Amino acid sequence: MFRNQYDTDVTTWSPTGRLFQVEYSMEAVKQGSAAIGLRSKTHVVLACVNKANSELSSHQKKIFKVDDHIGVAIAGLTADGRVLSRYMRSEAINHSFTYESPLPVGRLVVQLADKAQVCTQRSWKRPYGVGLLAFAIGSRSQAAKTYLERRFENFTNSSREDLIKDALIATRETLQGEKLKSSICTVSVVGVGEPFHILDQETVQQLIDTFELVTEEEPPAPEPASEPAAADQGGAEQGAGAEQGAAPDEGVAPMDI
Repeated sequence: MFRNQYDTDVTTWSPTGRLFQVEYSMEAVKQGSAAIGLRSKTHVVLACVNKANSELSSHQKKIFKVDDHIGVAIAGLTADGRVLSRYMRSEAINHSFTYESPLPVGRLVVQLADKAQVCTQRSWKRPYGVGLLAFAIGSRSQAAKTYLERRFENFTNSSREDLIKDALIATRETLQGEKLKSSICTVSVVGVGEPFHILDQETVQQLIDTFELVTEEEPPAPEPASEPAAADQGGAEQGAGAEQGAAPDEGVAPMDI
């Protein structure tokens, strides 16, 4: 059911100048599980959270391989992400068959942007409710952005292992205290001499254990014993001073005070 009379199609503007269909697609991206990307001079690492809605069901795939040098991570409607990933694979295959060379990433991004833009200009279409990775997107991604902003200057010269470690830590920040396990996250890597591939769960769990990313509750530190003693001593001195100050007033009439 539509929320109001101005969201029936993407070409209808509200009196306040808003396109509700576009806003709905942006909200779908915000409600999707988090996806994170990091890049150095030699490698790119993608990580995402993939929780299942039920223990009896499997999680939905959120990282897709387009070519040996291109991969995407999504947040939002998974069905739209599959449609766009198939389109990108088709473009990469056609370019490789025609020119016998890999498709440049910049050209693919322009073609994808043009395809997404058409959906905002036709009344019988709707905008894609999915976001392809840019920095950190999805629900509770602000915590990951805060961590990545603190480490941003170190990413350029980071090694492959350091990028994976930062990606896992940023992913953990989006869980809000929940234990990070390989069953709820996916990590992929592409770099110089290393084609795009998704790491298996055993490798990811070994990396988590190696980097000691599993947070353990630490007992609160005991308070130093010297402070209460000093406070008691100070209170005793104040009490003695009050008694000494009150001594001269004994035996004096109330009016004289």
